[in-house]
Amino acid sequence: MNRFVSSLAAALALFATTSLPVHAELDVAQLKKTIQASIESDYPKLDALYKDIHAHPELAFQEVKTAARLAAEMRALGFDVTENVGKTGLVAIYRNGEGPTIMVRTELDGLPMEEKTGLDYASRDKTSWMGREVFVAHSCGHDIHMASWVGTAKMLLGLKAHWQGSLMFIAQPAEEIVAGAKAMLADGLFTRFGKPDIALALHAGPTAHGMVFYRAGVGSSAADGLDITFHGRGGHGSAPHTTIDPVGIAARFIVDVQSVISREKDPSEFGVVSIGAIHGGTAPNIIPDSVRLAGTIRTYKPEVRAKLHAGIERTAKAAAAMSDAPPPDIKIAEGTKPVMNDPDVVAATAEVLKIAFGDKFRTSPPSTASEDFSEFAGAGVPSMMFNIGVYDEARFVAARNGSGPPIPSNHSPLFAPVPRPTIETGITAMTLAVLSAFDQKARRK
Repeated sequence: MNRFVSSLAAALALFATTSLPVHAELDVAQLKKTIQASIESDYPKLDALYKDIHAHPELAFQEVKTAARLAAEMRALGFDVTENVGKTGLVAIYRNGEGPTIMVRTELDGLPMEEKTGLDYASRDKTSWMGREVFVAHSCGHDIHMASWVGTAKMLLGLKAHWQGSLMFIAQPAEEIVAGAKAMLADGLFTRFGKPDIALALHAGPTAHGMVFYRAGVGSSAADGLDITFHGRGGHGSAPHTTIDPVGIAARFIVDVQSVISREKDPSEFGVVSIGAIHGGTAPNIIPDSVRLAGTIRTYKPEVRAKLHAGIERTAKAAAAMSDAPPPDIKIAEGTKPVMNDPDVVAATAEVLKIAFGDKFRTSPPSTASEDFSEFAGAGVPSMMFNIGVYDEARFVAARNGSGPPIPSNHSPLFAPVPRPTIETGITAMTLAVLSAFDQKARRK
């Protein structure tokens, strides 16, 4: 018997006298005690898993070793595992009689950036990315998600007397470039393995550990990619009158495009255009022939999205025309839609998590970041994503009231979750959410 399941057996003895049929009301308080007792005994193994993944991240569609590590963990538990779904993704299935299928997703990929946390297990790994060598770091929390994902799978197997149906645990590649969910769906995720009845995911963020945040409806923004090349006529920096300067055109566009946000978009509606990269020129005294910009567009509503797309194109063409330059090359690539949290799934899950977490379970506004977990809801699966905190409460409170330094957010080189309480919260919340999903479907029979 798996060591985790053995350790869980002792904790389950506490619960045996009140074992509930699947259709009965969940005893959330007792379940939480059982879960926490089991985490206590098995946490060292999860901590080692987390720190190994953290120290050795891999970028989008390169997550070969990470996926293999998770596949081995899930096979050891007794899951039927299929690898290389959507390139580097994996699907792990566990069947426990007839009933609904509940999907739990984690992400696999890291970010092309250098970690500067100074942790003993900080990543120093490098890889090739877009033609250059880069550092790689799990600065978004996907390592927390993976450890919680494995821990939740272990927990649910130990609690399988309390649910009936199938678990569909998926490890998705390339979330950071919002391409992995589409890749898995295109590779037959729901046709090969069946369409789940409910999909769940969590995300770690810069709040106090032990906190769980949720909302119904829009949970995150849509994301679109922006790529514009401005063309000019190169020449000597000392004689700009003989050139058409694309650097000036690009600079004008970056400033002017913000007027679309401030003067054309309804101020009450969310919309952001950010330029994250500028490439042009080779020397300080040479005006280049072209400058390329890359950026991101974030919105909640389709009509705002359409207005920003049109405004960006119009502003880019106008910036070029002002310098009598050729028309720019404009590419706006659709990334992913907003995460939409199903009201029924949220209502049932919230009822359970409110009992478990009390005033540490709270509603939150939509995130301005984006997540391709939205693709699964777009494929017709009622879904919910919730968020968990990662920092010591005192540090978080001090940062919030100004008595301490700001806390690093996701994608910061200093982003450093406190592992144990964060992973414990992730496992507890997700295990209860899955049990709630099974219970919700059983009640509708």
